Amino acid sequence: MLTLIQVLNKSAARLSGLHPAVLAAATTLIERCYACGVPILITQGLRTIAEQDALYAQGRTKPGAIVTNARGGYSYHNYGLAVDFALLLPNGSSVSWDMNRDGDSDCTADWLEVVQQAKAIGFEWGGDWTSFKDYPHFQLSFGLTLAALRTGKKPAAAAVEAVYERIKLKEEQTVKSEITAAVKVNGVKIAEGMMVNGITYAPVRVIAEALGAQVGYNSATKTVDIISSGLKGAGS
Repeated sequence: MLTLIQVLNKSAARLSGLHPAVLAAATTLIERCYACGVPILITQGLRTIAEQDALYAQGRTKPGAIVTNARGGYSYHNYGLAVDFALLLPNGSSVSWDMNRDGDSDCTADWLEVVQQAKAIGFEWGGDWTSFKDYPHFQLSFGLTLAALRTGKKPAAAAVEAVYERIKLKEEQTVKSEITAAVKVNGVKIAEGMMVNGITYAPVRVIAEALGAQVGYNSATKTVDIISSGLKGAGS
């Protein structure tokens, strides 16, 4: 399993050039997703005007599928205010854009977990757009339109501070609501659980296997199946 430092390092190059507050928010997003069992990779951060124009040409004047409706200067990426992400797979070298993937088997799509964490930090999600939906995209506009950014306007100090305060508040809420708890079976510790608002969360597979059961996941029905050894063959 990759460590948090390894996961952060994989995105480091693509975080370069971002506005400092966006960098802090993106780093927090990676950390929070890792804590939820969903490692992610930032696949795009700052994008130059020339790079944006080249991307816009794809599917229009160049081969490939259309991936953006934004010309150079018409994307928050061009101002260091946006990031794109993908799910980092267990091998640490491959990524997935499968929005239905549930790699941590918690019955919630990993993509949705990332979106929830991003919104809690303050990011706007491209999946909420009504025209062209951009599902891997998060941005912090600081209340500025693209037209304003094209004239050279910068995020106001108060808007930037509000982002930092939201990150800080999220971290404080996490510390207050989460308490680690050792999970034992017959007196033997098998996992480190997490108590959140009075509810203890622990890995299903570790607990089930410690009790001699098998665990499976049905992606079609989004069901975690636990089969105890005592019930095997009961219906035959």
